[in-house]
Amino acid sequence: MGKDVIAEMASTCMFIRTRLIARTITGIYDKKLRPFKIGSTPFAVLVVIYQIEPATRAEIGRILHLDPSTLTRSLKEMLCAGWAEETKEGADGRSRPIVLTSAGRDLLHKAVPAWQSAQDQVKVLLGKDGVIATMDVANRIMKPTAIGIVGI
Repeated sequence: MGKDVIAEMASTCMFIRTRLIARTITGIYDKKLRPFKIGSTPFAVLVVIYQIEPATRAEIGRILHLDPSTLTRSLKEMLCAGWAEETKEGADGRSRPIVLTSAGRDLLHKAVPAWQSAQDQVKVLLGKDGVIATMDVANRIMKPTAIGIVGI
């Protein structure tokens, strides 16, 4: 053990490499979405709410694999900005489901060109094989049955 193992870690560590990729891609989306005064994480939360609304916090967190504090920050930003609101529809006394407001839907529609530009830039960065591999891994992780697979 020793320096050789550490050198191998530095050159082959999946954690280091995936964090680099994630931060780079996040930066691309953040830059493209900046004119809309929204970051990539809250934007992703808006997209998920749009997809499944009314959406509970638990559902959003499960789909995006967000920790509670990150989700809370994103939801607070969206609620304060008027992009989403809590609703009584689907409420069970313990949860306050979230729906998009017309301002939230409008934001999503207006941001489509910026999102598409980010998508295009990321696809060039990853290349065709990288896009396919990324989508495959993400789709496996997003499936409810993925918990427990390969140590997830």
